Amino acid sequence: MDGAMQIGVIPAAGHGIAASPSYISDYVQAAEAARFDSVWVGEHPALPAANQTAYPGGSAGLPEPSSVPLPDPLEWLAFAAACTTTLLLGTAVMILPLHPTTVVAKRVATLDQVSGGRVRLGVGVGWNRQEYVACGARWDHRGARLDEMIPAMRGLWSQAVYGFDGHHVAFEPVFSSPKPAGKRVPVHVGASAAAGARRAGRLGDGFMPFERDLVALGALVDEMRRAAEEAGRDPSSVEVTTLGSTTPGKVRDMARLGVSRMLFFVDDPAALAGLAARAGDAVAAAS
Repeated sequence: MDGAMQIGVIPAAGHGIAASPSYISDYVQAAEAARFDSVWVGEHPALPAANQTAYPGGSAGLPEPSSVPLPDPLEWLAFAAACTTTLLLGTAVMILPLHPTTVVAKRVATLDQVSGGRVRLGVGVGWNRQEYVACGARWDHRGARLDEMIPAMRGLWSQAVYGFDGHHVAFEPVFSSPKPAGKRVPVHVGASAAAGARRAGRLGDGFMPFERDLVALGALVDEMRRAAEEAGRDPSSVEVTTLGSTTPGKVRDMARLGVSRMLFFVDDPAALAGLAARAGDAVAAAS
Protein backbone atom coordinates (compact mmCIF):
# COMPACT_ATOMS: atom_id res chain seq x y z
CA MET A 1 0.00 0.00 0.00
CA ASP A 2 1.38 3.39 -1.01
CA GLY A 3 0.91 6.73 0.72
CA ALA A 4 2.06 8.52 3.84
CA MET A 5 -0.30 6.65 6.16
CA GLN A 6 1.24 3.32 7.15
CA ILE A 7 -0.96 0.37 8.11
CA GLY A 8 -0.12 -2.39 10.57
CA VAL A 9 -1.89 -5.30 12.21
CA ILE A 10 -2.28 -6.87 15.63
CA PRO A 11 -2.96 -10.65 15.52
CA ALA A 12 -5.36 -10.58 18.44
CA ALA A 13 -9.02 -11.23 19.13
CA GLY A 14 -11.09 -12.32 22.11
CA HIS A 15 -9.35 -15.69 22.20
CA GLY A 16 -5.85 -14.25 22.48
CA ILE A 17 -2.86 -14.64 20.18
CA ALA A 18 -1.96 -18.05 18.80
CA ALA A 19 1.66 -19.11 19.20
CA SER A 20 1.86 -22.19 17.00
CA PRO A 21 4.72 -22.12 14.45
CA SER A 22 2.38 -22.59 11.49
CA TYR A 23 0.07 -19.78 12.61
CA ILE A 24 2.90 -17.29 13.13
CA SER A 25 4.54 -18.03 9.79
CA ASP A 26 1.21 -18.00 7.90
CA TYR A 27 0.15 -14.75 9.57
CA VAL A 28 3.30 -12.68 9.14
CA GLN A 29 3.98 -13.92 5.61
CA ALA A 30 0.41 -13.02 4.62
CA ALA A 31 0.82 -9.61 6.27
CA GLU A 32 4.06 -8.97 4.41
CA ALA A 33 2.57 -10.14 1.11
CA ALA A 34 -0.39 -7.79 1.61
CA ARG A 35 2.11 -4.93 2.14
CA PHE A 36 1.25 -4.08 5.71
CA ASP A 37 4.20 -2.21 7.14
CA SER A 38 4.20 -3.85 10.58
CA VAL A 39 2.89 -6.47 12.99
CA TRP A 40 2.45 -5.71 16.71
CA VAL A 41 1.91 -7.92 19.74
CA GLY A 42 1.31 -7.02 23.38
CA GLU A 43 2.43 -8.38 26.72
CA HIS A 44 0.87 -9.80 29.86
CA PRO A 45 3.17 -12.26 31.66
CA ALA A 46 0.80 -13.18 34.50
CA LEU A 47 -2.73 -11.82 34.62
CA PRO A 48 -4.51 -12.91 37.83
CA ALA A 49 -7.22 -15.58 37.77
CA ALA A 50 -9.16 -13.62 40.41
CA ASN A 51 -8.85 -10.17 38.89
CA GLN A 52 -9.51 -7.24 41.22
CA THR A 53 -8.43 -4.47 38.84
CA ALA A 54 -10.78 -2.89 36.32
CA TYR A 55 -9.28 -2.62 32.86
CA PRO A 56 -9.19 1.11 31.97
CA GLY A 57 -9.97 0.39 28.31
CA GLY A 58 -13.59 -0.53 29.08
CA SER A 59 -15.25 -2.73 26.46
CA ALA A 60 -11.92 -3.29 24.69
CA GLY A 61 -10.62 -5.11 27.76
CA LEU A 62 -9.54 -8.70 28.14
CA PRO A 63 -12.24 -11.32 28.77
CA GLU A 64 -12.74 -12.81 32.22
CA PRO A 65 -11.20 -15.06 33.32
CA SER A 66 -7.96 -13.98 31.64
CA SER A 67 -6.98 -17.43 30.42
CA VAL A 68 -6.47 -16.67 26.72
CA PRO A 69 -3.01 -17.33 25.21
CA LEU A 70 -0.78 -14.26 25.43
CA PRO A 71 2.71 -15.33 24.31
CA ASP A 72 5.84 -13.40 25.17
CA PRO A 73 6.04 -10.65 22.54
CA LEU A 74 9.78 -10.75 21.93
CA GLU A 75 9.81 -14.55 21.51
CA TRP A 76 6.80 -14.34 19.15
CA LEU A 77 8.45 -11.58 17.12
CA ALA A 78 11.75 -13.46 16.95
CA PHE A 79 9.96 -16.32 15.20
CA ALA A 80 8.17 -13.80 12.98
CA ALA A 81 11.51 -12.21 12.07
CA ALA A 82 12.77 -15.53 10.72
CA CYS A 83 9.70 -15.83 8.48
CA THR A 84 9.83 -12.34 6.94
CA THR A 85 12.25 -9.85 5.41
CA THR A 86 10.67 -6.37 5.49
CA LEU A 87 7.82 -6.42 8.02
CA LEU A 88 8.44 -4.18 11.03
CA LEU A 89 8.16 -6.01 14.35
CA GLY A 90 6.50 -4.06 17.15
CA THR A 91 5.33 -4.44 20.72
CA ALA A 92 2.00 -2.84 21.58
CA VAL A 93 2.87 -2.66 24.30
CA MET A 94 5.60 -4.19 26.45
CA ILE A 95 5.10 -3.42 30.15
CA LEU A 96 8.65 -2.27 30.65
CA PRO A 97 8.72 -1.73 34.45
CA LEU A 98 8.03 -5.45 34.93
CA HIS A 99 11.56 -6.16 33.65
CA PRO A 100 15.13 -5.51 34.81
CA THR A 101 16.51 -2.73 32.63
CA THR A 102 19.72 -4.41 31.49
CA VAL A 103 17.97 -7.71 30.77
CA VAL A 104 15.19 -6.28 28.62
CA ALA A 105 17.65 -3.99 26.81
CA LYS A 106 19.72 -7.05 25.84
CA ARG A 107 16.67 -9.00 24.68
CA VAL A 108 15.40 -6.12 22.52
CA ALA A 109 18.86 -5.44 21.08
CA THR A 110 19.28 -9.11 20.16
CA LEU A 111 15.90 -9.19 18.40
CA ASP A 112 16.75 -6.02 16.51
CA GLN A 113 20.13 -7.42 15.48
CA VAL A 114 18.78 -10.75 14.18
CA SER A 115 15.88 -9.03 12.38
CA GLY A 116 18.08 -6.51 10.60
CA GLY A 117 16.86 -3.44 12.49
CA ARG A 118 13.13 -4.03 12.21
CA VAL A 119 12.08 -3.66 15.88
CA ARG A 120 9.76 -0.93 17.11
CA LEU A 121 9.51 -1.05 20.89
CA GLY A 122 6.12 0.05 22.17
CA VAL A 123 6.24 0.49 25.93
CA GLY A 124 3.82 1.28 28.73
CA VAL A 125 3.30 1.04 32.47
CA GLY A 126 0.48 -1.50 32.47
CA TRP A 127 -2.70 -1.33 34.48
CA ASN A 128 -2.86 -4.38 36.79
CA ARG A 129 -1.31 -4.14 40.25
CA GLN A 130 -1.69 -7.90 40.80
CA GLU A 131 0.37 -8.60 37.69
CA TYR A 132 3.21 -6.50 39.11
CA VAL A 133 3.10 -8.47 42.36
CA ALA A 134 3.06 -11.79 40.48
CA CYS A 135 6.14 -10.71 38.50
CA GLY A 136 8.04 -9.52 41.58
CA ALA A 137 8.02 -5.91 40.35
CA ARG A 138 7.15 -2.75 42.24
CA TRP A 139 3.83 -1.12 41.41
CA ASP A 140 4.65 2.22 43.01
CA HIS A 141 6.72 4.71 41.00
CA ARG A 142 6.28 2.57 37.85
CA GLY A 143 5.92 5.68 35.68
CA ALA A 144 9.06 7.26 37.10
CA ARG A 145 10.88 3.98 36.60
CA LEU A 146 9.81 3.85 32.94
CA ASP A 147 11.05 7.43 32.51
CA GLU A 148 14.51 6.27 33.59
CA MET A 149 14.45 2.92 31.79
CA ILE A 150 14.07 4.52 28.35
CA PRO A 151 17.27 6.63 28.45
CA ALA A 152 19.13 3.86 30.29
CA MET A 153 18.33 1.38 27.52
CA ARG A 154 19.32 3.87 24.86
CA GLY A 155 22.68 4.25 26.56
CA LEU A 156 23.18 0.49 26.68
CA TRP A 157 22.28 0.24 22.99
CA SER A 158 24.59 3.02 21.81
CA GLN A 159 27.63 3.06 24.12
CA ALA A 160 30.46 0.53 24.32
CA VAL A 161 30.49 0.80 28.12
CA TYR A 162 27.59 2.36 29.97
CA GLY A 163 26.30 2.91 33.50
CA PHE A 164 23.24 4.68 34.86
CA ASP A 165 22.65 6.34 38.23
CA GLY A 166 18.99 7.24 38.65
CA HIS A 167 16.47 7.19 41.48
CA HIS A 168 14.74 4.02 40.22
CA VAL A 169 17.27 2.56 37.76
CA ALA A 170 20.94 2.24 38.63
CA PHE A 171 23.78 0.02 37.47
CA GLU A 172 27.54 0.37 37.28
CA PRO A 173 29.29 0.71 33.89
CA VAL A 174 28.78 -2.52 31.98
CA PHE A 175 29.30 -4.12 28.59
CA SER A 176 26.07 -4.97 26.77
CA SER A 177 26.35 -6.64 23.39
CA PRO A 178 25.12 -7.24 20.72
CA LYS A 179 23.92 -3.75 19.97
CA PRO A 180 20.80 -3.08 17.91
CA ALA A 181 21.45 -3.00 14.17
CA GLY A 182 21.78 0.79 14.12
CA LYS A 183 22.70 1.17 17.81
CA ARG A 184 19.17 2.35 18.50
CA VAL A 185 15.62 1.02 18.62
CA PRO A 186 12.70 3.45 18.15
CA VAL A 187 10.70 3.60 21.39
CA HIS A 188 6.96 4.26 21.08
CA VAL A 189 5.12 5.23 24.26
CA GLY A 190 1.73 3.56 24.48
CA ALA A 191 -0.86 5.41 26.55
CA SER A 192 -4.38 6.77 26.41
CA ALA A 193 -3.97 9.22 29.30
CA ALA A 194 -2.39 12.66 29.56
CA ALA A 195 0.58 11.44 31.62
CA GLY A 196 1.52 8.97 28.92
CA ALA A 197 1.10 11.61 26.20
CA ARG A 198 3.52 13.86 28.08
CA ARG A 199 5.98 10.98 28.45
CA ALA A 200 5.84 10.40 24.70
CA GLY A 201 6.52 14.06 24.07
CA ARG A 202 9.51 14.11 26.42
CA LEU A 203 11.03 10.75 25.58
CA GLY A 204 9.35 8.91 22.73
CA ASP A 205 10.29 8.31 19.15
CA GLY A 206 6.61 7.51 18.78
CA PHE A 207 3.27 7.86 20.57
CA MET A 208 0.62 5.13 20.56
CA PRO A 209 -2.72 6.43 21.90
CA PHE A 210 -5.25 3.63 21.37
CA GLU A 211 -8.17 6.04 21.31
CA ARG A 212 -10.98 5.83 18.74
CA ASP A 213 -12.76 9.08 19.66
CA LEU A 214 -11.26 11.80 17.50
CA VAL A 215 -11.78 14.60 20.02
CA ALA A 216 -10.03 12.64 22.75
CA LEU A 217 -7.32 11.57 20.30
CA GLY A 218 -6.71 15.16 19.28
CA ALA A 219 -6.40 16.24 22.91
CA LEU A 220 -3.81 13.53 23.58
CA VAL A 221 -1.77 14.45 20.50
CA ASP A 222 -1.86 18.10 21.53
CA GLU A 223 -0.66 17.14 25.01
CA MET A 224 2.20 15.18 23.51
CA ARG A 225 3.18 18.08 21.28
CA ARG A 226 3.19 20.57 24.16
CA ALA A 227 5.41 18.28 26.21
CA ALA A 228 7.79 17.84 23.28
CA GLU A 229 8.09 21.58 22.81
CA GLU A 230 8.70 22.11 26.53
CA ALA A 231 11.47 19.49 26.35
CA GLY A 232 13.08 21.31 23.42
CA ARG A 233 12.09 18.62 20.93
CA ASP A 234 10.42 18.83 17.53
CA PRO A 235 6.84 17.49 18.04
CA SER A 236 6.68 16.39 14.40
CA SER A 237 9.54 13.96 15.05
CA VAL A 238 7.26 11.86 17.30
CA GLU A 239 5.46 9.32 15.10
CA VAL A 240 1.79 8.82 16.03
CA THR A 241 0.21 5.36 15.75
CA THR A 242 -3.40 4.59 16.69
CA LEU A 243 -6.29 2.23 15.98
CA GLY A 244 -7.40 2.29 12.38
CA SER A 245 -10.50 2.89 10.30
CA THR A 246 -11.58 1.99 6.77
CA THR A 247 -13.79 5.11 6.55
CA PRO A 248 -12.05 7.70 4.34
CA GLY A 249 -13.39 10.68 6.27
CA LYS A 250 -12.10 9.36 9.57
CA VAL A 251 -8.75 8.45 8.01
CA ARG A 252 -8.50 12.01 6.68
CA ASP A 253 -9.31 13.44 10.11
CA MET A 254 -6.70 11.23 11.78
CA ALA A 255 -4.08 12.30 9.25
CA ARG A 256 -4.90 15.95 10.02
CA LEU A 257 -4.26 15.22 13.69
CA GLY A 258 -0.82 13.89 12.79
CA VAL A 259 -1.48 10.15 12.78
CA SER A 260 0.96 8.37 10.47
CA ARG A 261 0.12 4.72 11.17
CA MET A 262 -3.16 2.88 11.73
CA LEU A 263 -3.35 -0.52 13.43
CA PHE A 264 -6.09 -3.10 12.98
CA PHE A 265 -6.97 -6.11 15.15
CA VAL A 266 -7.32 -9.18 12.94
CA ASP A 267 -6.50 -12.75 13.91
CA ASP A 268 -7.23 -14.69 10.70
CA PRO A 269 -4.35 -14.74 8.19
CA ALA A 270 -6.87 -15.31 5.39
CA ALA A 271 -8.54 -12.00 6.19
CA LEU A 272 -5.39 -9.89 5.82
CA ALA A 273 -5.45 -9.38 2.06
CA GLY A 274 -9.04 -8.12 2.12
CA LEU A 275 -8.33 -5.78 5.01
CA ALA A 276 -5.27 -4.44 3.21
CA ALA A 277 -7.39 -3.63 0.17
CA ARG A 278 -10.13 -1.89 2.20
CA ALA A 279 -7.68 0.09 4.30
CA GLY A 280 -5.59 1.00 1.26
CA ASP A 281 -8.70 2.23 -0.55
CA ALA A 282 -9.64 4.36 2.46
CA VAL A 283 -6.14 5.88 2.62
CA ALA A 284 -6.20 6.62 -1.11
CA ALA A 285 -9.66 8.19 -0.90
CA ALA A 286 -8.57 10.31 2.06
CA SER A 287 -5.51 11.66 0.27
